[in-house]
Amino acid sequence: MKHTLWILILLTFPAFSQTKKSEEPNTRTDLRYALNESGSHYFKVTFLNQTWLRLNNNNPGTTVLSDAAAQTFDIGLRRTRIQMFGQITDRVFLYTQFGMNNFNKNNAFPGYSTTGTPSNRKVAAFFHDAVGEYEVQRQGTNFIRLGGGLTIVGGLSRFSQPGIGTILTMDVPVFAQATVDQTDQFARKLSVYSRGQIGKFNYRIDISDPFPIETNGATPPALGSNAVFAQRNHKKQFQGLFIYNFFDIEDNTTPGYMTGTYLGKRKVLNLEAGIISQKNATWHKNGQDTVYNHMNLWSVAAYLDMPLNKEKGTAISSYAGYFSTDYGRGYLRYNGLMNPATGTTQPLPGVGGTQGNAYPMFGNGLVIYAQVGYKFSDNLLGSQGTIQPFASGQFANYDRLNSTMNLYNVGLNWLIKGHTAKLSLNYENRPIFEANSTSTNLTSSGRRGAWILQYQISI
Repeated sequence: MKHTLWILILLTFPAFSQTKKSEEPNTRTDLRYALNESGSHYFKVTFLNQTWLRLNNNNPGTTVLSDAAAQTFDIGLRRTRIQMFGQITDRVFLYTQFGMNNFNKNNAFPGYSTTGTPSNRKVAAFFHDAVGEYEVQRQGTNFIRLGGGLTIVGGLSRFSQPGIGTILTMDVPVFAQATVDQTDQFARKLSVYSRGQIGKFNYRIDISDPFPIETNGATPPALGSNAVFAQRNHKKQFQGLFIYNFFDIEDNTTPGYMTGTYLGKRKVLNLEAGIISQKNATWHKNGQDTVYNHMNLWSVAAYLDMPLNKEKGTAISSYAGYFSTDYGRGYLRYNGLMNPATGTTQPLPGVGGTQGNAYPMFGNGLVIYAQVGYKFSDNLLGSQGTIQPFASGQFANYDRLNSTMNLYNVGLNWLIKGHTAKLSLNYENRPIFEANSTSTNLTSSGRRGAWILQYQISI
């Protein structure tokens, strides 16, 4: 009964949103409920679903539910999200997001995504964001807002707070979400913040209270000679992101969530600098002593997204950034997006989760990341939309790797209806590392690849 009631409410949202007489046509293209006659106060609902079909050449020693698996084909939901937000008064803004991520057949396998027995594949969705904002001042496009709650607003880069419904590439560079699911909740943190636009200058600064590493659903890494997130001496985290807009000002409606590509709808050229800093974030052993490390991460980057020919609708999108990732001596973490595997018979010393499609995504050192895409004319495929090829590369020098970690992605978006209905095909090529008999460092030993087909639909 409750589910039926919610469906009826959502289906009637467009009718509720009309502010003119009922006989006039409803041109509303979103699910919005007007809270005043002009519609300047409103409450809105959006939906997004990203389905993946993937063929992956697994890392050496990979097992799936205890069976050896050199190759896997899997189907999963990379992201399923509901946003509910609105301008409640002239100054008060509410934002919430509910959903789930990385849902495939292994989602509730013991020791993989959950701990304990029995498991439950139906426990997956959670609140990503729950934020309230107050607008202190506004004049034209200039504004200053204060906010607080569970939020992705933060520092380091635009890809630390990406608008996932508008991604250029198949997926975002997750390394920029530097503490994802370690001391945060899927990149969200309990924070108080200020964000604003002053002329061409955009900023966001916040103070966050990181989650204990013990609450991330996995056994914390053992204290050893290489840095891991500390289990004691908890400190607050400070973040900032500062952006200069040379041309158009970007969309600032929701907290965080920076657009991946505007598909030529705006002329954007930005320079950005970001930082995340936390005292005693990690620790390691030095002989018999426990040494705490300050985590200091910073980046500088440029972002370009603009039309090339407005009449035809062609456009270019690109990004290039340099990241300094100081987690503490020897920090290294493997990660695989919606990993198709559950174990390995060839574990690597000092790191976990090396099976399936995982690679050393996070580490102490530096990263250069770049991406570029080109959108063809709007009518290239007639009523079936257009295409947008893209490519990206992550090039990382991490303390514990004897060679550069190079990750490549190339693909094609079929923009059936912009980002609303989009089919993407991507090939990812990643490095493989193995143990080194003479040191704790890892040595490159080849490469593996994965083909991914994604269907995104949103409203």
